[in-house]
Amino acid sequence: MFRNYFRVAIRNLWKNKEFSAINIFGLAIGLATSLLIIVYVLDELSYDRYNKHADNIYRIDGNINFGGSHFIVATAPAPMAATIKTDIPEVEEATRFRSYDGFLVKKGLQNIQEDHVIYADNNMFNVFSMPLLEGDSATALTEPRTVVLTEKTARKYFNATDVVGKTLIINDSIPYRITGVLKQLPTQSQLTFDFYVSLAGIAEGKEDNWLSNNFATYVRLHDGADPKVFIGKVQALADKHAGPQINTVLNTSLEELKKNGNYLNYELMPLTSIHLYSNKSFELNANGSIQYVYIFGAIALFILLIACINFMNLSTAKSANRAKEVGVRKVMGSQRTQLVAQFITESMLISAIAMLLALCVAALAMPFFNQLAGKEMNIGLLATPQIGLLLLLLVLFVGILAGSYPAFFLSGFRPVAVLKGTLAAGFKKSSFRNALVIGQFAISIFLIIGTIVIYGQLNYIRNKQLGFNRDQVLVIHNTNALGNQIRALRQELTGLEGVSGATTTGYLPTGTYRNDSPLFLSPTKDPKTAVSMQNWFVDDQYIPVLGMQMKMGRNFSSAYGSDSSGVIINEAAAKLLGLKDPVNTRIYGLDGMQYTDLAGYHVVGVVKDFNFNSLREQVTPVALFLGEQRGSIALRVHSNDMPKLLSMVEKKWQAFLPGQPFSYSFMDDDFNKIYQAETRMGVISLTFSILAVFVACLGLFGLAAYAAEQRTREIGIRKALGATVTNIVHLLSKDFLKLVMIALLIAFPLGWWAMHHWLQDFAYRTAIGWQVFAGTAVLSVLIALCTVSYQAIRAALTNPVKSLKS
Repeated sequence: MFRNYFRVAIRNLWKNKEFSAINIFGLAIGLATSLLIIVYVLDELSYDRYNKHADNIYRIDGNINFGGSHFIVATAPAPMAATIKTDIPEVEEATRFRSYDGFLVKKGLQNIQEDHVIYADNNMFNVFSMPLLEGDSATALTEPRTVVLTEKTARKYFNATDVVGKTLIINDSIPYRITGVLKQLPTQSQLTFDFYVSLAGIAEGKEDNWLSNNFATYVRLHDGADPKVFIGKVQALADKHAGPQINTVLNTSLEELKKNGNYLNYELMPLTSIHLYSNKSFELNANGSIQYVYIFGAIALFILLIACINFMNLSTAKSANRAKEVGVRKVMGSQRTQLVAQFITESMLISAIAMLLALCVAALAMPFFNQLAGKEMNIGLLATPQIGLLLLLLVLFVGILAGSYPAFFLSGFRPVAVLKGTLAAGFKKSSFRNALVIGQFAISIFLIIGTIVIYGQLNYIRNKQLGFNRDQVLVIHNTNALGNQIRALRQELTGLEGVSGATTTGYLPTGTYRNDSPLFLSPTKDPKTAVSMQNWFVDDQYIPVLGMQMKMGRNFSSAYGSDSSGVIINEAAAKLLGLKDPVNTRIYGLDGMQYTDLAGYHVVGVVKDFNFNSLREQVTPVALFLGEQRGSIALRVHSNDMPKLLSMVEKKWQAFLPGQPFSYSFMDDDFNKIYQAETRMGVISLTFSILAVFVACLGLFGLAAYAAEQRTREIGIRKALGATVTNIVHLLSKDFLKLVMIALLIAFPLGWWAMHHWLQDFAYRTAIGWQVFAGTAVLSVLIALCTVSYQAIRAALTNPVKSLKS
């Protein structure tokens, strides 16, 4: 019986080649998109799950509110790891990581800048699954100036992995002994570093400072430990140790601080949730977003649904051509269940062929998709028994979903009506089919709206006035190596043709170097007058070179010797301090290593607010102090020959630091990198939206062909009576355009709601204006009109004699 079903299915597919091709190709695109998204979702969900004890590992994060500022950080105090290991019995092991700047590594006579560097405790091997190819994990990072390399890094510097005991020269002079070679970890990991340097020799790691949160702290709990009970004990321990230090620094108790709305709380973040659910300050690496997983999953479902709708529409539209077959089968004794089985078999066959084609398409498209998503995924992720079963179920699901309505629709024909020729299955009489067309176009229009809004927000970000001018600013990195020569190099660079100014500091609006500390209106360290803000050290050229504007007062100047104790605050800081006329006001900052003293500063000016955080956040307070910070040099440039200017700048660099790598970037590129995830989302959404519209148009194309075929005689008669091509095109197009207009009315409110919700993640955002919907409507109507018009014009140009003879 099944063989007969299969044979008839093959014959019908071959007989209706055009419609079969549209069905198979449309389903293949929908399935290929789904496969790509499945690979993406599997990749995102697999982060850090390679760890043997992944379900018992947590990160301790800080949730801090002080001085009008709220911080949620992925870090904890330096002494926390050792203290909780000793004092809390639920802890199996605890370890820390500390991120500093990268360093130079000597290879032969060449220095190579390495940025994927992390400082770590030796017990990281007891928390994470980090197998060593060489070395002893029990002692690898117990001594100062020791380093563990990854397998790839060891081959890069030594062309071998048996390098334990060898030495690397760091920053031109400091020897570091290699004590281990780490097996390459999966790319789905937070720990994607090349160098793991021992924290044993770092003074900051030994400090008993519970008020500074700089260390990413991970804890592995015993099996069965209750995370809620554990974090309660962590909080009690932190309060116990931080309380006396708060009293010393701020002359107040922790209880009094909490009464005023301040707090220093700690939270647990499961290791396996960090990649998709954490976007806190000071993450070890850039994370993904569960929101994008949901969005891309929904897009894949939408496109697959559109493809299934195409199948249902075209199958039912062609039902008149198979009506006599159904009638004859019923007269000959076929049961309805047998007819349903026949049509479901045809649907399954189409689904299976489409899946095979989709696998090929997905494999070919994977490199392009990797480029869009910024990943290194492989279609091989699907080659597991579980995923194979999932794909088989997907074929069955799509086959049944796409074939069920046509099967029941066709098998329900009454033999008498069919054989008498009174059955009409024209386009106009199928309200269900019309509803399906509306549904698929509503989905397509929804995706178009989303894409337009995403690109609108990206364009808004690129063109927003940020309070500084990021264009034509060249940033030279890693200038700490210059030492006291940095001033001389800056002077040399300023004299170059095409350079109009230079400033020396690592504190840049598009950088990551940050320093937060409270400032007080009172010299008595009264917490009620404290405002937590960024403390940046800059020179007198910082504001003019970066194109910032003064709101009141003046910039730093070498003509004023008192500026060494001066400060420039931004508008946000003045507002939180409650100063309407801040110039010449005295404010006070913590001084000394133990923060027990206060230093007084006079406000020389107020700079207009500038965005030094992501545009997802409001501008927060910042104070600029006159001082030397050697992290980088920023040049204001104006040249029509940028390669030539870069060459001259590099020559000056090499004159001061021969053999040292010259590392630079442009500030506008650094700014754009902040929104790399949104940019990728925009490109992927655009790609998928085009696919969705294309698949929807495939179905519309097939339905238009069928509608023209059903009205062949009518068109011939109308032409014979003088109807023009325009009249015929209008006749065949208007019904479809009505459906598109209904789809617009459905998609508009849904699209507005979804994108309004997405935009709430940005403190600074574009508005969803009427232009978005007008543009979407025009685009949708044009696409539908072009799709339908081809078939309409083709029918209108047919010789009426042939039409009437048909």
